[in-house]
Amino acid sequence: MKSNTHSIAGKRGESVRSDCYVEIQLKNTGGIELSVKSKVQVMYGNSIKNHVLLMSDFFGIKNASILIEDSGALLPTLSARYELAVKRLFPEMEKEFLPEIGKSKKQKTAKERLRRSRLYLPGNEPKFFPNAGLHKPDAVILDLEDSVAPTEKDAAQLLVRNTLRATDFYGCEIMVRINQLPQGLADLKYVIPHGVHVVLIPKCEGAEQIKLIENEVNRLKAEHNIKEEVFFMPIIESAKGVLNSFEIATASNNNCSLAIGLEDYTADIGTQRTNEGTESFFARSMVVNAAKAAGIQAIDTVFSDVADMEALRDSVTQAKNLGFEGKGCIHPRQIQVIHDAFAPTKNEIEKAQKIVLAFEEAQSKGLGVVSLGSKMIDAPVVKRAQNVIKLALLTNLITTSWRDELNK
Repeated sequence: MKSNTHSIAGKRGESVRSDCYVEIQLKNTGGIELSVKSKVQVMYGNSIKNHVLLMSDFFGIKNASILIEDSGALLPTLSARYELAVKRLFPEMEKEFLPEIGKSKKQKTAKERLRRSRLYLPGNEPKFFPNAGLHKPDAVILDLEDSVAPTEKDAAQLLVRNTLRATDFYGCEIMVRINQLPQGLADLKYVIPHGVHVVLIPKCEGAEQIKLIENEVNRLKAEHNIKEEVFFMPIIESAKGVLNSFEIATASNNNCSLAIGLEDYTADIGTQRTNEGTESFFARSMVVNAAKAAGIQAIDTVFSDVADMEALRDSVTQAKNLGFEGKGCIHPRQIQVIHDAFAPTKNEIEKAQKIVLAFEEAQSKGLGVVSLGSKMIDAPVVKRAQNVIKLALLTNLITTSWRDELNK
């Protein structure tokens, strides 16, 4: 049963781009009265009208005055905004108007792939979605949590769902940060069936939160016959979370990384965040050690000053020295700085090359012990050297023929 006869969704105004405004006024008779005002009226006006009429028929809207003010919205955005307006009229409506899954959505991910940079995109700002992958972060994060106002949570769910299905992120890993539990459980039905790779779990304080997420993810995967793995990235953001970080890191085999969020953490312990990071040294060290002990990646917090590139570089270097393997970013200009700062140095590469060559030589001779000069090399050191080589290759610091080049 409808709760009212009038609803709105979306954004309007001269400053709005790649978005739209939808207004629906239900009537008793008269059919559909549709008004479309679009910045691309000449080229796409008729297509927009036909799409709105199609959605109206899908949702059973027979008699209504509908206003669409379009500021260059793509169809997945228009669809999400219109569906939201309908569902604000009919809160019990369960039908979903889903975009077709694009060919790019066939991309898969892996538990140990590079996650040096992950770019946060507010879930209710579709203007940021289409070009995000062009900046080449390792991952994009469609955010349903802190960047979305409480009154727009329902809008973000539909926009993120449609974006997961339809937007090409050009090879980036696709992440979604859900809301803090228990609200975040309701977010999963908009995420899991639609091609997400990693679910970010905010404000984690114990293993039971991970178990709740895992159970719901498994239920949704079974319901929708999803075979692809969905990984988890718990975010530690409180003193309690820091002390329970190993318990959290080992709570699920689907955990691929353990991240820290310092804005909430410093507020929780009653201090201010600084660039030097002395106030968070203990917390960051705990998270790194918990992640490494659990065999997963450690991911550092965001750096909030988007104008200070030197301070960002220093922050990444500090994070790398602590053992972190990635960092969050809130602006595309931070991506390259993060990648450069996480890249292995010349000395690191040369040392790694010697270790890998010694390991390969020992293998070829059937030796169970690897040595470099008079020093024995154990398996973790070899693995780290291999990771350095892998990162150097990915960042074009060496070529695939580096062995031959060393032997010249």
